[in-house]
Amino acid sequence: MALETPPATGRDPATPAQQPAHRTGERLLGWVLTLGGLIGLVAAGALTVEKMALLADPAYQPTCSINPVLSCGSVMMTPQAEVFGFANPLIGVAGFPVVVTLGVAVLAGLRLPRWIWLGLQAGVTFGVVFVHWLIYQSLYPIGALCPYCMVVWVAMIAVFWYVTLYNLRQRNLPVPAALAGVADTLVRNHSFLLLLWYLAIGALIGVEFWDYWRTLLP
Repeated sequence: MALETPPATGRDPATPAQQPAHRTGERLLGWVLTLGGLIGLVAAGALTVEKMALLADPAYQPTCSINPVLSCGSVMMTPQAEVFGFANPLIGVAGFPVVVTLGVAVLAGLRLPRWIWLGLQAGVTFGVVFVHWLIYQSLYPIGALCPYCMVVWVAMIAVFWYVTLYNLRQRNLPVPAALAGVADTLVRNHSFLLLLWYLAIGALIGVEFWDYWRTLLP
């Protein structure tokens, strides 16, 4: 799908020729918000259940502890798992329903005011920065990966990416004239750049745990 959308209709009404591209971009965003939010919510909810079970029984073996590298239990019991004094997944349990709700609203054709988009932008920016801090902590200080956490990473990055591109395209975020071409390039290559983002994280994981991965090779 294309992500092409014209400037916000409140400031520069789209022509009839632009309208189909505009609706296509909004529907793509709506689906990303809805599905990404649902996937993130399920993963965050599963993590919350596993965390509660582990707190109730320290001998409990989380379902997402598969091997020495893919081990939720190793991650859950670290200080990084409770950065704000409570289990990190609770942030997702609280935040992803908002993302889903806005996604459904977009798919229903509702035109949301600019302040909602800016509020969502602030939330997903916090989320993606926090996710990358957790990625760093998982790869290096902790040295283990939580599969459910990785699902949240994937969902959060996609939601951030498409919300940001939409806000740039709609001029909800101010873009200096000198960078307008860069913003347009990002929009045109949205899926390719997102794939590169995921591949970069996958490469870091592959390199950091290569000594273990190679023991699985025949």
